[in-house]
Amino acid sequence: MTTLLLIRHGENEYTRSGRLAGRLPVALNEKGHKQAQTIAQALQKREVHAIYASPLLRTQQTAEPLAQQKNLPILPLPAVQEVDFAAWQDCFLKDLRKEKLWKSVIQTPSVVQFPNGESFVQAQTRAVQALLEVAESHASPKAVIAIFSHSDMIKLMVSYFLGQPLDLFQRIVINTASISTLSIHRGQIAVVAVNQACHQFA
Repeated sequence: MTTLLLIRHGENEYTRSGRLAGRLPVALNEKGHKQAQTIAQALQKREVHAIYASPLLRTQQTAEPLAQQKNLPILPLPAVQEVDFAAWQDCFLKDLRKEKLWKSVIQTPSVVQFPNGESFVQAQTRAVQALLEVAESHASPKAVIAIFSHSDMIKLMVSYFLGQPLDLFQRIVINTASISTLSIHRGQIAVVAVNQACHQFA
């Protein structure tokens, strides 16, 4: 059985202030660095066989304490990096809610294409394919793989494996530094836990 731990990056000034970071090189703030340490502590007694992360700074920084603890490299996994929001990134959510596209983002995300960016369908497809490839490459008994990603991306991945229509993915909540767990056994994938706080995971 292969276990995939989908871990959202820690807090930064964009998440704290309600601003869409997108693919900007946003660093963790003080609380985010503490959250990264808490993740490593929560997984201290778990054997982790590989660590993957989105190439963005905040995910790399969140993965670093665990990588040091386990003496493992952080393997880049571009397919789980943030949705390409294009012109929407670096904007405050309170302002984006006034945009005509916002209603579709919340109610019918399956038809949303961000101008000069990508669609949620494209983002989900690339992320799910990457997860399946990672799982296949680590298909050994009791393998545990940590994958550091982003809120919308984890929601999209979890929603897919729950068998939900994409239009319902916004109902899932993924907090900073939370862990969502997938289990893969003989080709069957089970969603074991969603949005689990680190202190609950230990």
